[in-house]
Amino acid sequence: MGRCGASILPVACPRLGVLGGSFDPPHLGHLVIASEAHARLGLERVLFAPAAAPPHKDRCEQSSPATRMAMTRLAIADDDRFALCDVELELGLAYTRDVLAELAFRHPEHELVFIMGSDSLLQFDSWRDPRGILALCRLAVATRPGDDATAIAAAVARWGGAAIDLIAAPLIGISSTEVRARVAAGLPIRYLVRPAVEELIRARGLYRA
Repeated sequence: MGRCGASILPVACPRLGVLGGSFDPPHLGHLVIASEAHARLGLERVLFAPAAAPPHKDRCEQSSPATRMAMTRLAIADDDRFALCDVELELGLAYTRDVLAELAFRHPEHELVFIMGSDSLLQFDSWRDPRGILALCRLAVATRPGDDATAIAAAVARWGGAAIDLIAAPLIGISSTEVRARVAAGLPIRYLVRPAVEELIRARGLYRA
């Protein structure tokens, strides 16, 4: 077991959060969810892990991995609760299960907590090896107003409620898709992303039509 599996370790292990995603670009919604998980679940730190090549995304429409890594680094630069994790890019990993296995190997003294939105929980059966993921971590699921409570409860029960924490994070109605569309339309994205991320997007001409 990667997470606190050694018998010489105390029962209560420090918790390490993992927030994966394309981060194309990282926006304030990502930061709010990470902050809420950190506070509510007593996480030592939250690792932001940009995906090298998300299997469910159109690769032709993505910014380069290096660019998404740079934006994520800028987004979390002044918050010591957060850290950048480049394991996907370093090893060329494609699936969450493989990323968590590597992190469990690198951080055997921690319990891993994978942070996701409620929409991802409802689609969890379509992920690569969901049972393998749950063997490596807990899930922290950020719920939103308007969620189907019955569907969420059924998903929690299906995957084992003891391994899933629901977090009622503040509602921040921002998506990376919306940010890219606003840039393409010449609309402002200030207050949707961190100023340094906005500046990088402008300087590199990202997302323009």
